[in-house]
Amino acid sequence: MVLKIKRIKEIKEYVIEKENITLLEALNYIKENTDPTLAFSWGCRSGVCGSCAVRVNEKEVLACEYKVNHEDIAEPLKNMESVKDLVVLHDAALNKNKKAYAYIKSFKNDVVTEDDEKLNEVQSDCILCSSCYSACPVFSVNEEFLGPFALTRVWKYTVDKREGDTKSNIDAVQSNGVWDCTLCNECTVVCPQGISPKQDIEKLRAKSSQFGYMDPNFGSFGGFGNDFGLSF
Repeated sequence: MVLKIKRIKEIKEYVIEKENITLLEALNYIKENTDPTLAFSWGCRSGVCGSCAVRVNEKEVLACEYKVNHEDIAEPLKNMESVKDLVVLHDAALNKNKKAYAYIKSFKNDVVTEDDEKLNEVQSDCILCSSCYSACPVFSVNEEFLGPFALTRVWKYTVDKREGDTKSNIDAVQSNGVWDCTLCNECTVVCPQGISPKQDIEKLRAKSSQFGYMDPNFGSFGGFGNDFGLSF
């Protein structure tokens, strides 16, 4: 079986004398038997830590879960600072949490029931793999965009009964946030945990309207009469 890996300046092919193995097993095989200089990240080997996220055939996957096929092409995540080979820095994505205020800011002592927990149970399953940022077409052209992970995390705390200042959550995602998303759903497709940032962003938009916000792009369409830009 041949595995192709995009390294810094070239695509290098490696022959692997094994079948029915995960990409992570293939990478370790290469490092141990063929090329000890190959760099990649991994941790739990169980799809829990998210550190082994890469792209295979232009789609984000976890190396520890993906089964390798002949002539697959593996490459590092997009939209991240490259360190070496398949290793990238996740800082650009994780730092968005600070800008989005994606945490409890004003703690309110309240009883959290099982039904309350279910409101953000799925969002709590995020493993910080950054696959959603790699797949996001908006983040690829706008580094200021808060991005899927930060926005879905904002929703997680917006519906948390212990957050005493929900408005600050909504205020923080108006610029380079909920209205900049194209709702393409690419982030949902690649999430290994089944989280849908697209749905969370749609819910944040609805919540934003409750606080008096609206899509700023609507202004470009004008109102009535000649506001559509027509000449009479």
